[in-house]
Amino acid sequence: MSMKNWEKKVLAEPGAAKRVGDIEDELRLAAGLTALREREGLSQRELAKRIGVSQPRVAAIERSKNVTIEVLEQYVEGLGGTLEVNVIKGRRKVALIGGSNQPKRTTAAASKKSPPKRRSA
Repeated sequence: MSMKNWEKKVLAEPGAAKRVGDIEDELRLAAGLTALREREGLSQRELAKRIGVSQPRVAAIERSKNVTIEVLEQYVEGLGGTLEVNVIKGRRKVALIGGSNQPKRTTAAASKKSPPKRRSA
């Protein structure tokens, strides 16, 4: 059986198209996060230090398909960006997170800033 015929057979199985789509989404997210970090010229270790996690945690975020909004927001803010989540229905766009009509959320990374130093008398 040729590779092309095998591919047709596999894709003809029930649910195959959804599984392929899920894998594509996972790869797109992983490649997108990695590309953002690399464009900023940061290693996983450098980004980890910025957001207060370990380098293996950054690697896990970049390869995970189940990343929470909070983790994505922390990752993006560590790169100097702002996460926006929008719902688009027809010509209507509703900002759920970020955007001009939503207040900025405070993430764990932002709240980890150290308090001001007290001066000794």
